[in-house]
Amino acid sequence: MKLILALFLLIASAAQAQQQRFLTALLQRMTLEEKIGQLNLLTSDMDVTGPFMKENYKQDILSGACGAIFNAYTPQYTRMLQDMAMKTRLKIPLLFGYDVIHGHKTIFPIPLGEACTWDMELMEKTARIAAEEASADGLHWTYSPMVDIARDPRWGRVAEGVGEDTWFGEQVAKAKVRGYQGTDLSAPNTVLACVKHFALYGAIEAGRDYNTVDMSRRQMYQFYLPPYKSAVQAGAATVMTSFNEVDGIPATGNHWLLTDLLRKEWGFKGFVVTDYTSINEMIPHGIVKNEYEAAELALKAGVDMDMQGSVYATQLKKLVEDKKVPVKLIDDAVMRILEAKYKLGLFQDPYRYCDTQRAAKVIMNGEFLQTARETAQKSIVLLKNEGQLLPLKSNQKIALIGPLGDAQRDMIGNWSAAGDFKKAVTLLQGLKAAGVNVSYAQGSDISADAQLMGKLGLQPGDADKLLQEALETARAADVVVLALGESQGMSGEAASRSDIGIPDAQKRLMEAVLQTGKPLVLALFNGRPMTLEWENAHIPAILETWFGGSQAGNAIADVLLGKFNPSGKLTMTFPRNTGQIPIYYNRKNTGRPMDANNKYTSKYLDVPNGPLFPFGFGLSYTTFTYGPVSLSARSMAMNGTLRATVTVSNTGNFDGYETVQLYLRDVTASVNRPLQELRGFKKIFLRKGERREVSFSISVDDLKFYDRDMQYVAEPGEFRVQIGPNSRDVQEVAFDLKP
Repeated sequence: MKLILALFLLIASAAQAQQQRFLTALLQRMTLEEKIGQLNLLTSDMDVTGPFMKENYKQDILSGACGAIFNAYTPQYTRMLQDMAMKTRLKIPLLFGYDVIHGHKTIFPIPLGEACTWDMELMEKTARIAAEEASADGLHWTYSPMVDIARDPRWGRVAEGVGEDTWFGEQVAKAKVRGYQGTDLSAPNTVLACVKHFALYGAIEAGRDYNTVDMSRRQMYQFYLPPYKSAVQAGAATVMTSFNEVDGIPATGNHWLLTDLLRKEWGFKGFVVTDYTSINEMIPHGIVKNEYEAAELALKAGVDMDMQGSVYATQLKKLVEDKKVPVKLIDDAVMRILEAKYKLGLFQDPYRYCDTQRAAKVIMNGEFLQTARETAQKSIVLLKNEGQLLPLKSNQKIALIGPLGDAQRDMIGNWSAAGDFKKAVTLLQGLKAAGVNVSYAQGSDISADAQLMGKLGLQPGDADKLLQEALETARAADVVVLALGESQGMSGEAASRSDIGIPDAQKRLMEAVLQTGKPLVLALFNGRPMTLEWENAHIPAILETWFGGSQAGNAIADVLLGKFNPSGKLTMTFPRNTGQIPIYYNRKNTGRPMDANNKYTSKYLDVPNGPLFPFGFGLSYTTFTYGPVSLSARSMAMNGTLRATVTVSNTGNFDGYETVQLYLRDVTASVNRPLQELRGFKKIFLRKGERREVSFSISVDDLKFYDRDMQYVAEPGEFRVQIGPNSRDVQEVAFDLKP
């Protein structure tokens, strides 16, 4: 074994030396203009995802003034562009990137929905499938995973992340990087991962996209930075800067963030790319006067590649001539980009990702679509099921009512860039395929707001006629499924909302259908937590389906009809109303914690402090009973471990999955600590009547935090172990950590 390991290390060392010799020789041959070209990332005209594009990008490729292209895919198209690069003097291959966020052609649930599966192996698998398809379609690089921790559901981009919890976000970050990059980037079915948005973008003020961020270093290190760090430690090849400022300096020009923290403290070896035109945007930030200063600040901060802004392309040569920027900084940035291209095997074969036969075989094959259906099933969260209305019976007459019941485009959600919505399965199609008696009526527009409908590209219908058709359809049925929520364009980038309730037009529809007296099931389609107080008070069954992807309709039908027992658990808190925002489970206590009998304590006059649906929440068609929590000991040494155990029983009438969650609390510490923090979970499958003992091992690493001196330590004292089906309904036992 030792001999094999030694041989492996020798081969790896030789390969590394060969790479270094090749790239060093190449760099020495490059002119300054050719070097600057490698730092220039431009969009093609195939798909524009930002405010503008550079029309003569093809001329830039031919002149060697562009090193990478995004928004270009298919083997034929990327081959055509790569041919242009092969006509340049040094024939340095292009790098092709794209927003492969929750699948490439086979679209999986939006990341926030997928996170609700609490299935790390499945999340790694969907990233692997996305990489298989994207690489077969001419792509080398995905701008994913987004690991921004977010506590404000008004922000549209919560759809693109995995919620509010730091520890959970770390696990997903690692799984996604492994899925995209595999174990060997030279394999032609892998793509470079790009962790984003570095850093803190999920904490923007007022939940308004592109807004400012301001927080303490302690908050950064404890709650917001760890998922980025985990992605880097998992080997993420690239990092994307965020639009916001960090400690008063835009991330794209922040030397502490990109050099001191990312490279020196965390040891990141890959290259850093900006988000769309974020070097240019440092001017309105007020940190630089012009693009000349912006280019200098960004390069010296540690930015290697300029996305779409062309600031490096127009300013770096003059900065070198003016002796403002040493060529060594440009050389370092170029070398990091060339290394990525080398690791992908592009210098050996620039066309290795341009195989049309592979694309035809791989993309949207049956296995991938089945995984999409399974992922969508597991992402669905049952929020309410009064009177066991669900699952529906196959002999019931079902009225499907609502503007999202047969909306193909909305099924694949936002940031489904290359997805073909015409191949998506709607809920109506899914129910029909299941063979049930279903009739459909649109019922209402997405919104009565003409301006919003225009922004979404939707045409308004005759509101009264739509409503009457819906009421007639409802009266003829045994049960009504309301397909309501958001259009896909109402969440995602540049889609912040100040009111995150169901739009008024759909509320009017709900209220009218309720008056028919028919049993109602609300199937929600949305990219964020919503405010659902009225719905929770009046509708007996609520199913959170998110935007489920290519197989959304089949998966929702499977759950509605009991072919799959819902098992999803929320990874982001649902507030009662927007006035509670930000609201999240791992809050800290105050000096005046809520006391219902004391006015002068921390509470609202009009609503309870707690959310409508807490973090980790999700029901099942069966019931699970938790026995008492036991500990292997009531104290633990600094170098020891402790085992926490609970017995979980399936006491209902269905087989099903349950996610058993472990939370910890540090009762007294040198700095204020959260009332609970997720530190583990076990997803188990229990047949009806079955019981299982579930155990968690707790070590000192689970108890560490940043103390008064910003040292990452565990302090002796009392800790509490909390175990339950969600963050609210837990049992608690205590132990002491000894010095």
